[in-house]
Amino acid sequence: MAGLTLSALHKSYGKVDVIKGVDLTIENGEFVVFVGPSGCGKSTLLRMIAGLEDITSGELYIGDQLCNDVEPRDRSIAMVFQSYALYPHMTVYDNVGFGLKLSNTPKDIRDQKIREAARILKMEHLLDRKPGQLSGGQRQRVAIGRAIVRQPEVFLFDEPLSNLDAALRVDTRMEIAKLHATLGSTMIYVTHDQVEAMTLADKIVVLDAGVVQQVGSPIELYQRPANLFVAGFIGSPKMNFVEVTVDAVESDTLVVSSKDVARLRVPARVTGVNVNALLTLGIRPYDLQPHDGGAILGRVSLVERLGNETIVNLELASGAPWLAVLDGDQPLEIGQNLSLAADPAKAILFDKNGLSLLGSA
Repeated sequence: MAGLTLSALHKSYGKVDVIKGVDLTIENGEFVVFVGPSGCGKSTLLRMIAGLEDITSGELYIGDQLCNDVEPRDRSIAMVFQSYALYPHMTVYDNVGFGLKLSNTPKDIRDQKIREAARILKMEHLLDRKPGQLSGGQRQRVAIGRAIVRQPEVFLFDEPLSNLDAALRVDTRMEIAKLHATLGSTMIYVTHDQVEAMTLADKIVVLDAGVVQQVGSPIELYQRPANLFVAGFIGSPKMNFVEVTVDAVESDTLVVSSKDVARLRVPARVTGVNVNALLTLGIRPYDLQPHDGGAILGRVSLVERLGNETIVNLELASGAPWLAVLDGDQPLEIGQNLSLAADPAKAILFDKNGLSLLGSA
């Protein structure tokens, strides 16, 4: 196993900056997920680690080795791509062991590694089949097996579940999590799906426009987002936002209100915040509950009944759309007014620059 250190990494294509000074430390055995919207630079950053993209400036260390100019084959990494890239005329056995054959690995050692990878991935019964006889999830397991037999220090996954249907995505995601627990290897995983990020990662790196917005554990990013971008990206359904005005500044608390929100006392970092300042209030849909005289009043525009919970689409007085996720099957109708209470301790205020005003943990 090996950790990685990224120091002031930049990647430019001509005058276009794609990666803008990334500093990051990945520890031995960590499962780290790069997440962000399409075009944020997460796959480019992964390809820089793999050696498939040149580094414009900065330094990349894998373990103690500076790898800026090291060829991909010499980096002790293995990469699993979105496309399976299997040879259709070869069996699963031959696909998994093809890289070992190219490197002239003795046949008995090659056989041992192939069968061990198949055991880990529970695909011993597939070894004699060809890719055309496999499901999408089975093909992805073969691609992962091809990486395992190389016994790399670092595994790289570039959106490996994107081609799978919803049920297979869940199953294969669980298999990747079990694989990490079994091997204990350093793994870096790229996805645009924040649910994958939350369920797989020891540490999440949130990227936007080539800039790291926040690094932390899944629960840290969910409960203590650094800014509006992270707050809106992490969590499903996404956090609700509305503009509010500061009515009073108290010790470790801001009293805010707006056309949409009755006076609400929110714990916050108050330094530099003045009365009448405009802030953004964020509340997650799961932190809202029906309550007569609640701080938030909206008109129900859509009701989605899922049995164990009810997703309510609301239109606030200003026209702002909000979501509330309520327990059970709620007796709500489109067009009715709904008053909601929010736990102030779970609300977050953001300043005019979009930075969180959360106080010390």
